[in-house]
Amino acid sequence: QVQLVESGGGLVQPGGSLRLSCAASGSINSIYVMGWYRQAPGKQRELVASITSSGSANYADSVKGRFTISRDNAKNTVYLQMNSLKPEDTAVCYCNAKSIRAGAITDDWGQGTQVTVSS
Repeated sequence: QVQLVESGGGLVQPGGSLRLSCAASGSINSIYVMGWYRQAPGKQRELVASITSSGSANYADSVKGRFTISRDNAKNTVYLQMNSLKPEDTAVCYCNAKSIRAGAITDDWGQGTQVTVSS
């Protein structure tokens, strides 16, 4: 199993920046992609950005050019740098790790961190 601990959420004004961190532990060698999802009130959880073990990144159209996902393999940590934040970015953000264990794809989730963009 993989354990994920998130940090870095908070309250920021429109146009501001935040950086989220997600530290992984446990069966980290089984992880092949990590990502950030978010869920706004009354909406479904959606993918924000993901990054493979080789460093290939993917972004939702709504955050392209504003958000950057990166990883530090030595620290087993993934980051999400969020710039030019908008009120519509307000959501609970969840770290996700996809692993292959016993031949099956497994999802592990962090506890979630609140991001609020408001003046």
